[in-house]
Amino acid sequence: MFTYLFLGFFLLDLFTRFWLAQRQIHHVMLHRSTVPEEFSSRISLHSHQRAADYTVAKVKLNQYERLVDAMVLIGLTLLGGLQQLDLFWARHIDHEIWRQIALILSVAGLLGLISLPFNAWKKFRLEAHFGFNRLTPALFVRDALVGTLLSMVLLSACAGAILLFMEKTGAQWPLWAWLFWVCFNLFLIWAYPTFIAPLFNSFKPLERDSLRDRINALAERSGFKLNGLFVMDGSKRSAHGNAYFTGLGNNKRIVFFDTLLNKLDDEEIEAVLAHELGHFKHHHIRQRLIFSFVGSLVLFIVLGWLSQKAWFYVDLGVIPQLGRANDGMALVLFFLCLPIFTFWVTPLTNLSSRKHEYQADAFAAAQCPPIHLRHALLKLYNDNAATLTPDPLHSAFYDTHPSALSRLQHLERYENQQSI
Repeated sequence: MFTYLFLGFFLLDLFTRFWLAQRQIHHVMLHRSTVPEEFSSRISLHSHQRAADYTVAKVKLNQYERLVDAMVLIGLTLLGGLQQLDLFWARHIDHEIWRQIALILSVAGLLGLISLPFNAWKKFRLEAHFGFNRLTPALFVRDALVGTLLSMVLLSACAGAILLFMEKTGAQWPLWAWLFWVCFNLFLIWAYPTFIAPLFNSFKPLERDSLRDRINALAERSGFKLNGLFVMDGSKRSAHGNAYFTGLGNNKRIVFFDTLLNKLDDEEIEAVLAHELGHFKHHHIRQRLIFSFVGSLVLFIVLGWLSQKAWFYVDLGVIPQLGRANDGMALVLFFLCLPIFTFWVTPLTNLSSRKHEYQADAFAAAQCPPIHLRHALLKLYNDNAATLTPDPLHSAFYDTHPSALSRLQHLERYENQQSI
């Protein structure tokens, strides 16, 4: 019975994703020949068409990758791939925890290996074609090796701890595993800026005095305590610009891509940063963390129930090993199949995210003249080749930020209110 439920959600997920992708392609190409009137004075037809072509190329590549991922999922589950991997490690490793960690790492490694050609194609063909890629083959290989090694170490530690809880704490293991998961994630958020991010990029203090003074003044009147302003060498990988907050507690940082500093003037950067400060002022980061942790608790409880049901394994193409622990297999099956069941929550979470973006824009408009954020967004949309005409339904499902037109209209309203 569960096989049919799995296949039903699998096919519905696949169909919906491809249907939404075709809607996006059709809608973007339908409006490719004309710049929306609201943007015509700031964005050229050439830039608008470039953004449309870039958007369509990304959607098409994602379709191919999604199709391959779907075939791999079926191959691992219903066609017996996981069963063969489980038997292989059972023949070669006697220690129960290490056997199960080996299963988890081998599945993760296989998925990473399959995604590697798509990542390479995206960087060296798609991004390069539109003038964004600055990544060299040598740096790509280095990033892949370092990222894989780091992922395997962290995954081994996390999976090993959860497997120990499943083995030692009986029916209470979901609660103990969840508590560990929360602590593990908080530790990673805290450690990321100091110990993880420097493995991939170089960071140096912001040296532009006029901008630093402006940002310090913004932080002071916003009631935000700064712990560091850093510039990241994002230009060695991409021409895209960005800025972000990272870290936790006393290890928080504000990071600017060097490409962003080269594209925007001081007033525009201040406005972008005011938007990011708005997320902290409205406690969006905290809300998202709480939502994530509550959701993970529910998932651990569901996993605890499913892991005790023979049909959960058998109906997904796996015969549980008799006399040996199947906890690692339960983890693999659950997290492989989870996306097709939770896909339908995506529009709700993204709706909440877009609401947060509007709130952050409102905060920025109260701290800085709204025209500066509007001009900054126009530059970023133009330079990053973001489509100005996304399909509304595709956006409702996938977009974490409001459309360009919607955001600019909201900012214009704040401008008009302040001019009265």
